[in-house]
Amino acid sequence: MSAEVALQAKTGPLAGLTVIEMAGLGPVPLAGLMLSEMGAEVLRIERAGSSQPFLALPDEYDIDCHGRSILRIDLKRWEGAELVLRLAEKADMLVEGFRPDVMERLGLGPDAVLARNPALIYGRMTAFGQDGPLSGRAGHDITYLAYSGVLHAIRQQGGRPVPPLNLVADYGGGAMMLVAGALAALFERSRSGKGQVIDAAMTEGASMLATPVHALMAAGLWSDTRGTNLLDSGAPFYDTYETADARHVAVGCLEPRFFAEFARLLPLDQIFVRGQYDRNLWPQMRAAIVDRVGQKSRTTGTVSLLRPMLASHRSCRCGKPGIIRTIALATPL
Repeated sequence: MSAEVALQAKTGPLAGLTVIEMAGLGPVPLAGLMLSEMGAEVLRIERAGSSQPFLALPDEYDIDCHGRSILRIDLKRWEGAELVLRLAEKADMLVEGFRPDVMERLGLGPDAVLARNPALIYGRMTAFGQDGPLSGRAGHDITYLAYSGVLHAIRQQGGRPVPPLNLVADYGGGAMMLVAGALAALFERSRSGKGQVIDAAMTEGASMLATPVHALMAAGLWSDTRGTNLLDSGAPFYDTYETADARHVAVGCLEPRFFAEFARLLPLDQIFVRGQYDRNLWPQMRAAIVDRVGQKSRTTGTVSLLRPMLASHRSCRCGKPGIIRTIALATPL
């Protein structure tokens, strides 16, 4: 066993909280990072002798280890599992992302850990939940999105589904749901003194993230035809456009006020302002935007031209001066 301990004074709303993170990939490390950034002391348990992941990063870029202390343990030995149990006795939270029953086989399942520390919050992350016909199946963000139906909607009209990096199921439906459940359990513990078991399933989390879209569809305000709606590249005022210098501008002007300013600054015909949500006008509107943004402007000039409108939007600035998130460069980092 070996330890790499990075000691520093932690501040934040979770200062004084101790979290055990069972090392893994993707959403659980992000959850550990978030808890650490909120002030918790996070101890990452790595398996002794485990091979490097296929996306191994240099230490200075490895956010899976950022802000944590690291302890390497042979979890297959009784002594290793017993050490984790002793650590859990004094911890506030444990988070893990193994397949169902793995922690139980190691002797570190919720029953064993909560028997040592009934106030501990035990956070679990899986693809499809702890039980059910798919519980033992492996996958990735793209497959969880496919099962949930969300991937079906992430495409332009006539195109194939596009993987949204691994942000939606892994991090949105996984890490964020796990952290939300853990924080809710902390609040409950402050009243009852008892811990909780949090079961976060990435497929279910991704489905929950799509709830507003399903509500719009049920109300008849969203079409199942991809690339025809307000937020899926159907609306010409919520899309990306190639500029004359082969870069891209992202346009996001859903609100009538900001679309009116956008139309005036380009300029666009006032008929488009009066008929912003008239889908029959969208093809003409898109052609006009392509002509004015794509063919006659370079990226820097376009963003500079739109800066007055964006300042009134009070959007956050990102890296470069004059580049605003509402209408911003969409080029490789």
